Amino acid sequence: MELHDRFPEECRYVIEAFKVIYHNDNVAHDAEMSAEARLVLHQTQSKPIMDDLHTWLRRQLNDKLVEPNSALGEAINYLLKRWEPLTLFLRKAGAPLDNNLCERALKKAIMHRKNSMFYKTRNGARVGDMYMSVIYTCELSGVSAFDYLNQLQLNTTDVTKSPDLWMPWNYRENVQPVSDTG
Repeated sequence: MELHDRFPEECRYVIEAFKVIYHNDNVAHDAEMSAEARLVLHQTQSKPIMDDLHTWLRRQLNDKLVEPNSALGEAINYLLKRWEPLTLFLRKAGAPLDNNLCERALKKAIMHRKNSMFYKTRNGARVGDMYMSVIYTCELSGVSAFDYLNQLQLNTTDVTKSPDLWMPWNYRENVQPVSDTG
C-alpha cells in the first residue's frame, strides 16, 4: 500500500495531479531544459492537469461535495484564492513550482533566532549573526563555509584590498595556488 492510498479519495485526486506536475518538472530538470523549453513542456503536459484540477476544486465547493468550513474545504478555498500565483509556472519561463527554497531559508533564520536566545552578550550575538550569515551565503553559493573562511584568513591582505573579489560566489577565482618551497 502506497502512502497516498491512505488518504481520502479527495486528497488522492489532488496528490495525483501534483505528482504528474512535479514529474514533468523533474523531466525538464533531468533533460537540462532551458526555461523556455520547460515552459513549453508544462504548457503542453501540465496545463491540462492543472485545468482539470481547477475544475475539480471548483466543483467540490459549487456542488457542495465538500463542506466549505471543513479542513478540506478551507484547503480548497486556499488553493482557489491563490490559483494565479500557483499557476505562474504555466505562464512565465523560469517560474518555480513552489517556494520551498524560500521556506527553507526562512526556517534557518527562525532556527537561528531561537538559538540566539542563548548568547551571553550582545557582542556574542552579533558575532554569531555574522557567522550564520556567512555560512548561509556560502551554502546558497554552493561552497564550503569552512574552506571559504580559511581562504579569507590565508589571504587577509588581498581580502582587505578588494573585498568584492572575495565574496563566497567568486573567491575561488582569486585563490593563489600553494607552492611547495620545501
